[in-house]
Amino acid sequence: MGSKRTTEQGLEQSKELDTYEVNAIIKLMNQEDKTVAYSVEKVLPDIEMVIYKVIDKMRSGGRLYYIGAGSSGRMGILDASECPPTFGVDANLVTGIIAGGDWAIRRAIEDAEDNKVAGKEDILQTITNKDVLIGITASGITPYVIGAIEAANEIGAVTAGISCNHHTPLSKAAQYPVEVQTGPEILTGSTRLKAGTAQKFVLNMITTTTMIKLGKVYGNQMVNMQATNEKLRIRASEIVQNITKVNEDKAEKALNEAKGDTQIAILMIMYEISSAEASAALNSANGHFRQAVDIVAKNKY
Repeated sequence: MGSKRTTEQGLEQSKELDTYEVNAIIKLMNQEDKTVAYSVEKVLPDIEMVIYKVIDKMRSGGRLYYIGAGSSGRMGILDASECPPTFGVDANLVTGIIAGGDWAIRRAIEDAEDNKVAGKEDILQTITNKDVLIGITASGITPYVIGAIEAANEIGAVTAGISCNHHTPLSKAAQYPVEVQTGPEILTGSTRLKAGTAQKFVLNMITTTTMIKLGKVYGNQMVNMQATNEKLRIRASEIVQNITKVNEDKAEKALNEAKGDTQIAILMIMYEISSAEASAALNSANGHFRQAVDIVAKNKY
């Protein structure tokens, strides 16, 4: 009997995959990849519920944790690692945990995902009831992840699960399940393909939307981005110019006075205030940039 999990079933169109020419293989991959966005679209209400919970917990001082094994674990680590440079948040605000520890980021430790006890222990040493834990597993049956979710439930944390099958054990364990049913892969069981792409889509939505609502974005500009290299310093200058409509020289002068802080530089130019005044407004707004703008505008006018 075949697996009931659609992620483990064979795709009819790829039954003779090894005989296909390169052009036919990549066309089929592209055709299947096009279905991922539609699969995600069907569960947008579930994703929305998770995002609201993450926003709520972060506003109360909580953090977001991802946990997974193999490709799913690496996807969580990737998303978490991009939050500090993109949104200027603390490196501990979003954290990815992978079965087998950091060594497993680069090397496959396949049996680590079967250790349910390890999942529980890793979580009990890490999170509190102020936090959110999102389990990521395409199959929805990974013991390590389910153990972690169960442990998080026990201590009162918010839990969510992202899987790519229907009625999974992960969904049963998590308070807020998200099931993106991506179906069979062209390479049977290789869930780093469509399932992995779907996971990336969902994680992008969760952190990006959360950071927008926490005030780390102004309009569609990454105003809290950290300019840690030359490319990003140029981007920071461009963001200041785009928002304030000043030239490059004025933008860079303000950034220098603001010690590279894009938000402070923008406020300084917009309202002709000092870096100290801009910083005070941001602190009053708990780092929410648009609210800081409103504070300065109200005091100025």
